[in-house]
Amino acid sequence: MSQTPFAIARSESSVLATNKVIRNTYILLSMTLLFSAFTAYIAMRMEMPFMGPFVTLGGYFGLLFLTQALSRSAWGIAAVFALTGFMGLTLGPLINAYLQVFSNGGQLVMTAFGGTGVIFLGLSGYALTTRKDFSFMGGFMMVGILVAFLAGIGALIFSIPGLALAVSAMFVLLMAGMILYQTSELIHGGETNYIMATVGLYVAIYNLFTSLLHILGVFSGDD
Repeated sequence: MSQTPFAIARSESSVLATNKVIRNTYILLSMTLLFSAFTAYIAMRMEMPFMGPFVTLGGYFGLLFLTQALSRSAWGIAAVFALTGFMGLTLGPLINAYLQVFSNGGQLVMTAFGGTGVIFLGLSGYALTTRKDFSFMGGFMMVGILVAFLAGIGALIFSIPGLALAVSAMFVLLMAGMILYQTSELIHGGETNYIMATVGLYVAIYNLFTSLLHILGVFSGDD
């Protein structure tokens, strides 16, 4: 049964709207990644100390909730830059620590950076080209991230290196799944707000990078 002109026009309009959200998401993501890299560089040059877990988590969740609250307005753009800029500041001391502690720290950082880029581009490209629906992963991702987050807090409080390493490995897998899931949501119309889509992908990239860096430091770091 052929579609009516109205149905065809509505379908085309939906496709155009989806493509616009995807385009805006990747443009904003590119800009926030560059801004985050800039603030990380500033933090490195100023030799900023670690902010500590409570300040880091407080700043992250506070700015995340602010971004979500403003995501339907123009102020959402400013909020997402505030969030990603803050996360960039937290990266500066971490990268400096690897450069100072390990003789091959620069290599570790670049390997983690390259690995993050390859994983993100590969998974995003796969989801965009195959257009497979990964929405079924949503519930699993929420539970997995919550478990990994709580395990990470436990590893920090009780100073358990083995658990911390396991958490990093879990986050690599979970963030890879998050990239597939978030990209799929963009393609199939599950996410129509490009600001929140940008935040989701940025957080996945951030956690993927830091987790890879931790794993590389454990297995390939030279004192």
